[in-house]
Amino acid sequence: MTDVLYTPDALRQLQHTGNAVLIDVRSEEDFAKGHIPGAVNMPDIFTYLAETSESGLASLQQKFSSLFAQYGLDGSKTALVYEDALHTRYGASCRGYWILQYLGYPKVGILDGGLRAWQASGGTLTQDVTHPAPTQFPLSINHALMATREDVFAALTNPSIKLLDNRDKVEWLGESSSPYGVDFAPRKGRIPGAVWIEWYSFMHTQDQEARFKTPEEIRALAATRNLYPDDDIIIYCFKGARAANTYVALASAGFTKLRIYMGSWNEWSRHADMPIEDGVPRASVPYRPQQG
Repeated sequence: MTDVLYTPDALRQLQHTGNAVLIDVRSEEDFAKGHIPGAVNMPDIFTYLAETSESGLASLQQKFSSLFAQYGLDGSKTALVYEDALHTRYGASCRGYWILQYLGYPKVGILDGGLRAWQASGGTLTQDVTHPAPTQFPLSINHALMATREDVFAALTNPSIKLLDNRDKVEWLGESSSPYGVDFAPRKGRIPGAVWIEWYSFMHTQDQEARFKTPEEIRALAATRNLYPDDDIIIYCFKGARAANTYVALASAGFTKLRIYMGSWNEWSRHADMPIEDGVPRASVPYRPQQG
């Protein structure tokens, strides 16, 4: 995915053109300690909890289009998103990439390997703050990338749509409701019929750095759960960050019908009428609503 993943050297070349906006998704505290020169800070990309109702999606669109406008994203500049490393903040840089794609931004990339790769390549950090000139963000929603709660519920009885849960093992098993705490969400478990591949599995990790596996390795891993490049797949996690990491991995391997359920478990678990499966995983079979 040379058009998505930028090496540190490719980032430097882009910065020299003056036509890039580098977005750091880490916390304000970490950003203040040191960041890549020229970067702006947007921790909301990592922390925002989305709802996929009509009003919830409108709020998401308004919030992030306004934030990106404040940082000068006018459609002509390339937005490059980074975190510590691809496996550290639950895929936050990929979440930023996906949000920008969903909002229809035409030029988006991810710093491959994140801040750690930048430093390993000899890149320096700064505490200087950059203030881009605000602009008009070119909002053009790509609805094909988003799955709503209603979409996921409908998929439970539609065998042509596959659900992929890529949360951590304790969440999949129903032992914890979220990365924020065991009981952060009101219910534990998983969406019935979903298959599970833990998000870390799509990456090679070494010396605290992570890289996506090769397209061949990713396709082979997906095939173990009966997922193939032409399948219609909805990915979910807790809030759509790890799902975005997996989205990037699968897209790099030629999967073309991918949606993210942005509300994910945080939203699903808060609606008592949404079915769940918990305990030891049973066979992944389509959900059958009770009769009568």
